[in-house]
Amino acid sequence: MFSLYYNAKTQSVQCVNGSGRCPGGLSLDILRDKYPNGEGGVDVNLHRKSVDAVTVPMAARGWEEFYKRHGSGKFSFGELLEPAAKLAEGGFPVAPITAVSWSAGLEQDIKKWIDDKDDGGEIPLSVDGKGPKPGDIMKNLDMARVLRSLGANGATKGFYESFPGESIINAVQKHGGFMKLEDLKEDLTQCTFPESISVEYKGLKLHQIPPNGQGVAGLIALSGLGALEKRGQIPAMDDDAAKKDSTGWKSSQTWHAMIEMTRLGFADARKFACDEEFCMELGRDIKTHEYLLDASRISERATKVFDSEKAVVQGIPDPTSCTVSFQVVDKEGNAVSFVNSNFMGFGTGIVPDGCGFTLQNRGGGFSFEEDHPNVIEPHKRPYHTIIPAMLTHSDTNELYATISNMGGFMQPQGHMQLTVALASGLDPQAAVDQPRFCIADGTHNGTVMMEEGIDDTTVRALEEQGHKMVKDVKGYNRSIFGKAQIIKRDRKTGVLWAGSDGRADGCAMGF
Repeated sequence: MFSLYYNAKTQSVQCVNGSGRCPGGLSLDILRDKYPNGEGGVDVNLHRKSVDAVTVPMAARGWEEFYKRHGSGKFSFGELLEPAAKLAEGGFPVAPITAVSWSAGLEQDIKKWIDDKDDGGEIPLSVDGKGPKPGDIMKNLDMARVLRSLGANGATKGFYESFPGESIINAVQKHGGFMKLEDLKEDLTQCTFPESISVEYKGLKLHQIPPNGQGVAGLIALSGLGALEKRGQIPAMDDDAAKKDSTGWKSSQTWHAMIEMTRLGFADARKFACDEEFCMELGRDIKTHEYLLDASRISERATKVFDSEKAVVQGIPDPTSCTVSFQVVDKEGNAVSFVNSNFMGFGTGIVPDGCGFTLQNRGGGFSFEEDHPNVIEPHKRPYHTIIPAMLTHSDTNELYATISNMGGFMQPQGHMQLTVALASGLDPQAAVDQPRFCIADGTHNGTVMMEEGIDDTTVRALEEQGHKMVKDVKGYNRSIFGKAQIIKRDRKTGVLWAGSDGRADGCAMGF
């Protein structure tokens, strides 16, 4: 889990990085032997859904640390988790889009680990061996038990040193993995609390958590876009243009620029972003993210590589996501942007006995190139796709909005598109509803997915510029564009205005 917390009193944005580490017994050499690609390297497709893609689970510790740092004291940790435990125990109706994804993940991920002899053929997280249909009541007594153990005894005694931790290790080792109980020790399951990183765009400051997350990619893209506008290489969007047409307010030039700057962000992030505890420098006396976010560097790079007439060469997309996010703002103006994920559907699909959850495959975010900053190493944290975001006013540091755009590599490019929309005068729901583009594989040369609703003239113009695209993506396939959530706060009145994504089962509500 990753979170950003806006403190209204201090007008500061504070981070919790709750991402897990590679098991101590796992190495690049082991993966080369287990998942050979025939060229002396690692077959990424074999590895990323394997037991060796499981990193040390950290959501439990992350929730506890967030509570310790930002809880009001009105409720105990256990009291905060109890409503979720009651939902798991008593059951909840499954929403339509969730039901589709759940059924697909059950077939693709969970069932492949079931041994009829050892497991009695029982399919966990299912309704009579099948995925739930919309409206089905799902109960998860094991999850309720885990949540109550965590709430009553804390992360160390109630999770890592209790039955959930033991079940996790047993499940991993049963399927040939290398994680041990030693990997769950308290000193190896600690969160970090870095300073947020940010760039400015049209009077707003977009905040992200520094690497090992990919938020830096969105910041580079947004900063590059601003540089192109300032130098007159693309037209700047104004409020009037935004309000004239809520479905066609971006010109083909702006679409082209946003796509190209997204490529720029991904190129830098995928080359350099890593666990900065392991990779602090780029042959320089500065941190990786400080180098990447240097405004002069981005401006020079953006204006030099950008060609208003043509696009770079593209490849094939590889979509991955399965993330849950929530945004909350209270009456004092404190705000939370919070993201949890198990990656790629149900992650690995491995369900530890008696736990009611699947093990993630966040280790799929590592590089397997020996000299890459993000190469897999014992106790290192992988490159992560999940990123919360926060917007503040550049002049006063007052809260402007808390945002997210769940969905694998869609997230940084989604944050850029949402920020541009909000800065151009759209309200939160209109910004969320805007058709999006997505470079689904998160690389500098990936194919561009274009959502249904983008003006045909714009799409044709982008094709003429050389963008390789999948056009008119619609229906359930729109999940590739992620699921956005926004709460905006009016700095004069304190009124909160929310938007929630129709591409998912999300909702916005006042309490």
